[in-house]
Amino acid sequence: MPKKKESRKPEPADTQVAILLGAIATGKSTITPAKGTRIFSQGETSDAVYFIESGKVKISVVSPRGREAVLVILGTRDFFGEGCLVGQPLRINTAIALEPSTLFRVEKSAMLQALASQRTLSEKFIASLLMRNINLEEDLCDQLFNHSERRLARVLLKLARMRQHDTLPDAGIPLLSHETLAEMVGTTRSRITYFMNKFRKMGLIEYNGDLVIRIELLTDVVLRD
Repeated sequence: MPKKKESRKPEPADTQVAILLGAIATGKSTITPAKGTRIFSQGETSDAVYFIESGKVKISVVSPRGREAVLVILGTRDFFGEGCLVGQPLRINTAIALEPSTLFRVEKSAMLQALASQRTLSEKFIASLLMRNINLEEDLCDQLFNHSERRLARVLLKLARMRQHDTLPDAGIPLLSHETLAEMVGTTRSRITYFMNKFRKMGLIEYNGDLVIRIELLTDVVLRD
């Protein structure tokens, strides 16, 4: 009997993008920032796009009065720094590694050439940006219509699912300071401390070096009317 051909599973999206980016011969480098490393700062020259192969990156902005706001926390599969592709001369935000990370840095000209010549890469790049835009719109609605306890629960769930534990009841993530969580939620650090203690007493989260999030239980809190 003829042997059955084994069906090949499609590569995960992040692996596919990494392979496509790996095909860029010049203008690309791999960087491995440690936790707390500033990748670029607001006001610096905007000259490259970044892809997160592993790790997490915080994107924030500082007002003229020195007040910082966290715009988004990005994880594996995400691009950032794409403003350079549409003529943004200077960075309008700051990117900092929240944990040891591996990033591809692709210079503006190399990225534009790759997007023009690789249709699959172009499609995945656009899909990534569209998904981020949808998430930002959801975050804005969250800020406008939900109270801070519910917003915190939603932020914790998003961070947990960055680890691709969507099908598991629990997920561990590196600890973030209450100050950082407050910037993400749009409230005070004291309110974050109060709600985190409340979630811990309710068994929704747990500390064991990392922050363990009980995804199913916390989802009930977010979705409950």
